[in-house]
Amino acid sequence: MGERIYSYDPVIGKGCRALVLGTMPSVKSLEEGFYYAHPRNAFWPMMADILGEPRPRTVGEKKAMLLRHGIALWDTVRSCAREGSLDAAMRQVELNDIGALLAAYPGIRLILLNGGEAWRLFHRIDPAAYAGREALRMPSTSPAYTLSYERKRSVWRDALAGFISREE
Repeated sequence: MGERIYSYDPVIGKGCRALVLGTMPSVKSLEEGFYYAHPRNAFWPMMADILGEPRPRTVGEKKAMLLRHGIALWDTVRSCAREGSLDAAMRQVELNDIGALLAAYPGIRLILLNGGEAWRLFHRIDPAAYAGREALRMPSTSPAYTLSYERKRSVWRDALAGFISREE
């Protein structure tokens, strides 16, 4: 069944207008101690390209880049048992309290679900928790999802247009 694993705290600040939700950190991300650490995951290069920033290297640089632009980051799953990194292998899933997070940060108007499983799990929460917010299923940034980097970046850029802040 695999050992029980836990996600990370959200990356969030009062100025956030968009929230990206994944499912659960990969084995590589758990080893590295932060979200989207697999070198072939498109998340960090794609965000840097969309936000017009150099690619962040450290956890601090990654957090700062997102927060400068009003983007929060978390996972739908708080804890699960899983062998390997595939979402399909998750068992005994316990969801994060996304409703409480959204209540605490009413400025979030857009929720981007990073892949199909994040989308499916998100819809297990009470729709009242995210009422008045737009929720979009996004192409997964995982290397397992074979859509080209350029196409993924284009879809994510279009979704974030109008929601990201430009801190000068």
